[in-house]
Amino acid sequence: MTASLERMLTFARQIAAEAGQITLRYFQQGVTVEHKADESPVTIADREAERYLRAAIAAAYPDHAILGEEDGLTGSEQATYRWVLDPIDGTKSFVRGVPLYGVLIGLLREGEPVLGVIYIPALNEMVAAAQGLGCAWNGQPCRVSTVSSLSESLVVGTIAHGYEQYGRAAAFQRILSRARLFRTWGDCYGYVLVATGRAEVALDPAMNVWDAAALLPILTEAGGTYTDWKGQSTIYNGEGIGSNRHVLPELLAVIASEE
Repeated sequence: MTASLERMLTFARQIAAEAGQITLRYFQQGVTVEHKADESPVTIADREAERYLRAAIAAAYPDHAILGEEDGLTGSEQATYRWVLDPIDGTKSFVRGVPLYGVLIGLLREGEPVLGVIYIPALNEMVAAAQGLGCAWNGQPCRVSTVSSLSESLVVGTIAHGYEQYGRAAAFQRILSRARLFRTWGDCYGYVLVATGRAEVALDPAMNVWDAAALLPILTEAGGTYTDWKGQSTIYNGEGIGSNRHVLPELLAVIASEE
């Protein structure tokens, strides 16, 4: 099984890089922005990159299911393996010419995340991992930091306001009051920073499965954690926290504490 995952990880790294090159054709080119039913933005770059990824996966692994942000689920609901795609995580950054967007590829086996790739095309950074195979940053092994307290931590988040609509406003303010630094290097890039030891915590009060599927194996294999805001290791609860593991108990206590 490890050998199979190793082959699939090599494949996922290759197609993530190719999809990233597709997005770069449109990056900082004044691409037209449309809005989906939920008002989130989408561009031709999102659609072309996902179409490429789907075609590549279908050709290499025809018995695998595919779930993508733009085109939903194809293949059998009962398939052992399901690829989970977000062709541009951080479309809002992409359309403003900000280079911190990424291509996300996750792989589920019987619903469990076992492989993840994040590629940041404009920075040419890739973090990739598979269960039992460790985590690599641009081909070299990487680990989370050893910082053990929030008072010494860099916390990053996709948003800096609006937590109240998710019932997390008070908890967010408590985290800010404890953290050494907070920066909005968000979307998938925040999790890249945690996995590579450059930040300790990444926060998101709202996450879809295609946002999260790649993150759990990456952070786990780098020695960290990906959980919901109660500490459960899952991609299915609609929220996410990436951590270096060492600060997670303190972080969860801060979240749960009364004002």
